[in-house]
Amino acid sequence: EVQLQASGGGLVQPGGSLRLSCRVSDFAVRDCTIGWFRQAPGKEREGVSFLRNMESRTVDANSVKGRFTISRDNAKNTVYLQMNSLQPEDTAVYFCAAAKKRVIISALWATASYDYWGQGTQVTVSS
Repeated sequence: EVQLQASGGGLVQPGGSLRLSCRVSDFAVRDCTIGWFRQAPGKEREGVSFLRNMESRTVDANSVKGRFTISRDNAKNTVYLQMNSLQPEDTAVYFCAAAKKRVIISALWATASYDYWGQGTQVTVSS
């Protein structure tokens, strides 16, 4: 069964950087649509960045454009989320999700589009 293992969260000061990792087991990341989502306390889970299978073009939420970058290492079967210029409003639990199919762009933001989820990693941005 496909499993996702997210890691890399932590406490960082405003303006700092973190890199999250999501290691995928039992399925090739190049064949997945991968999404990073986040959920802050009391809020709904929201999409952050997405990478569709067999594509290098990314799709990003307006709130993170120019600051966050999703990427994929096929050899390590791992997806990353590089987060720069972090702000307190980025504080949330971050989840990676995978779909064993090509998700149409309009459906990337829907949690129901994804078959598998990682356990979440906490990111806290605070001085």
